[in-house]
Amino acid sequence: MCESSNRHRTRKCVNVNLELVDKFCYLGDMLSADGDADAAVETRIRIGWNKFRQLVPLLTNKDISLIRRGRLYSRCVRSSMLHGSETWLIRKENEVALQRAEMKLLDGCVALSCKSSNKGLRERLGLDDII
Repeated sequence: MCESSNRHRTRKCVNVNLELVDKFCYLGDMLSADGDADAAVETRIRIGWNKFRQLVPLLTNKDISLIRRGRLYSRCVRSSMLHGSETWLIRKENEVALQRAEMKLLDGCVALSCKSSNKGLRERLGLDDII
């Protein structure tokens, strides 16, 4: 690390040892040295599950319409799960992982008696595909 002084135009340099890591957290997102999105996708799915657990009383409340639960899910859970995804170099495996996680989350929003196909469930909740 170097400090510069405007008065004397000199620099003091201190040797700093930096640790080389494969991945690290920056502003809540996981970045990896190889540039792929695997770590980021895993982290954002975990964040989505945490947000879902916080909202379980509302997302599973049968007194709230499916459309409202879908909006709540979309605005809170899905948005936290996809935050920063515009910058990911996403592969097919990452897409599949996100879609699989979303379907498990959506299954938790509806009663067992009214489950249907993935497409039908999304339609009933008023949601588009995640990707």
